[in-house]
Amino acid sequence: MKEYTTDRIRNIALVGHGSSGKTMLAEALLHLTSATTRLGKIEDGTTASDYDEEEIRRKISLYTSVTPLEYRDYKVNLLDAPGTTDFIGEAISALSVADGAFLLVDAVAGIEVGTEFAWRNADQFNLPRFIIINKLDRENANFEKAYASAEEYAHTRGARLIKVQLPIGEKHDFKGVIDLITLKAYMGDGNTVTEIPAEYKEAANAAHFALVEAAAEGEDELLEKYLENGSLTPDELRRGLIDVVHAGTFYPVFCASGGHEIGTQPLLYEAIDLLPAPNERPAVKAAGKAGEEELKAEDNGPAALYVWKTTADPFVGKMTYFKVLSGMLNNDAHLWNQTKGADERMAGLHIQRGKEQLPVKTVHAGDIAVVSKLSVTVTGDTLCDKNHPLTIAPPDYPAALYRVAIHPKSQADAAKISTTLTRLCEEDMTLSWHNEPATLQTILQGMGDQHIDVAIRRAETKFQVHIVTEEPKVPYREGITRKASAQYRHKKQTGGAGQFGEVHLRIEPYPDEDFAFTDELVGMNLSRSYLPSIEKGIRSIMDKGVFAGYPLSNVKVIVYDGKEHPVDSKPVAFETAGREAFKIAVNDAGPVLFEPIMQAKITVPDSNMGDIMGDLNTRRGRVQGTETEHGSTTIVAHVPLAEMLRYTAQLRSMTGGRGYFTMEFDHYDVVPQHLATPIMDAHKKEMEAKKEE
Repeated sequence: MKEYTTDRIRNIALVGHGSSGKTMLAEALLHLTSATTRLGKIEDGTTASDYDEEEIRRKISLYTSVTPLEYRDYKVNLLDAPGTTDFIGEAISALSVADGAFLLVDAVAGIEVGTEFAWRNADQFNLPRFIIINKLDRENANFEKAYASAEEYAHTRGARLIKVQLPIGEKHDFKGVIDLITLKAYMGDGNTVTEIPAEYKEAANAAHFALVEAAAEGEDELLEKYLENGSLTPDELRRGLIDVVHAGTFYPVFCASGGHEIGTQPLLYEAIDLLPAPNERPAVKAAGKAGEEELKAEDNGPAALYVWKTTADPFVGKMTYFKVLSGMLNNDAHLWNQTKGADERMAGLHIQRGKEQLPVKTVHAGDIAVVSKLSVTVTGDTLCDKNHPLTIAPPDYPAALYRVAIHPKSQADAAKISTTLTRLCEEDMTLSWHNEPATLQTILQGMGDQHIDVAIRRAETKFQVHIVTEEPKVPYREGITRKASAQYRHKKQTGGAGQFGEVHLRIEPYPDEDFAFTDELVGMNLSRSYLPSIEKGIRSIMDKGVFAGYPLSNVKVIVYDGKEHPVDSKPVAFETAGREAFKIAVNDAGPVLFEPIMQAKITVPDSNMGDIMGDLNTRRGRVQGTETEHGSTTIVAHVPLAEMLRYTAQLRSMTGGRGYFTMEFDHYDVVPQHLATPIMDAHKKEMEAKKEE
């Protein structure tokens, strides 16, 4: 592939609902420009974008793939992003480095759940975009109906649409498109240009005038010229459209069928003309030595690379995808990882086209490329000149909402599981893991069950680590509600040296800290030298819990008396006596179980609000407030974590997939007695069973 300067580069993310035709549109554009010699098919697993084994098996996109193509002496980087909501992190990563977007709308279904997610995320990055009514060759395809659904949703987002194309025929009769800029008909993929068929001329002329009016919002003189002369040249019309498209005043609407390669040439032609080059986008803000800096996509600017994706390849090792936000990169250059504080050698620069690697020597500002085998760099890091340190903030990713407990299948897997989980999470910003001390489980968190399943399979196929999953336990906590006192004498005589220790203590609730230990000893009954042993014994039982098997916290312990023996008293005796006295005291101190309460923000269409509020009541939720915006309602509620473990799938079911939520830990609260009792009873049975063993 030849070298392209910044002004000759277009970075376009393909986003939309799953199965709206993103991958096949990318495939058609690659074939149009001879980047590939044949049109691949999803069913056969032969597309350039979906080359991962798991993508081929599932027949859906799971990861964002980069498929660059060359057309009209321009380089267009297509970023084909997944449409399934479980893999929303991949779409966000793609949008974060794109300069424009193709937002695909199914000609049969119209606006769908994934379309709305893609639209909102494109709004977050303020991206100019094309709305593409795709799959117009399908049975029941209806351009006007799909356009109306898109226009209605655009209105809720404060946006306006403008038709740039009209379809010639629909369903099995979809043959081509009418370009309203040139007022020509483009048959098939667009390489055959004819006059507009007579039956479409009236509609085309009316739509052309609407397009001129939209373009005139960019330049008033264009409208005056049109009213005077009755026409505008295609170049004049494009000039006006560039302004309104770049500003986001209008979103142009196109027609296509990626699977049958209809409408691809005029779409790509207008994408190059109407969507911005990297240097036509607003400057990126970065943190520098002297404060905030603005980075323009210019070769002579300070070196700044943002790493937006990393992946493990079994043959070439770790592959790091980056966008050059400023400066120009040459092969074998050394750059500073400001995030990790380490030097990295950029050897083996290449452009990725699906799984194909195209070596390059220079990458200009605004371009997207790949480097292999960096030592410490991961997704979200910034690479720069060591003498001009810069840090670019990664985009906001949604918090993981679906969790499973995991454990290795074998001892061999156990040795590698931590490293594998860390590498998986480095590749995917919406995946995370941690060890939960309250339940002694390893927790893997993602966006949904499909997301977790793909991660587990990736661990197996890429890293040869086999993982078993189960539903996680809720990290409850034990606590007390009132003061209590207890004493315990530990006496053991086995013929030789004995053990003796007696401890008298008092406990009370202590909300300020997890644990406090002090004494009120007077006289010589108990030496203070044994206090550390008593504290050690108490702490050992606090970690394991006293009555339900969960850590105990917010307790103050006061040792006020005891007895010792001049010969048989030893630290281990007081450790045991302290532990047992503490257990007796806890059982007399109004023991309760605490559960984590989450603050959930649930956004649903207005029509679903009543059902969701009713469902929250059944989950012991307490609504804190609501906010309404763009036809949706966001409900803020405090809900026990125990009731939210599988809420992702349940919310999607209740709202037809249109609801989504975030949640974060808020506080601990007492578990109602009717729910706490079975948990305590189960722990007692478990302890009794262990004693019998």
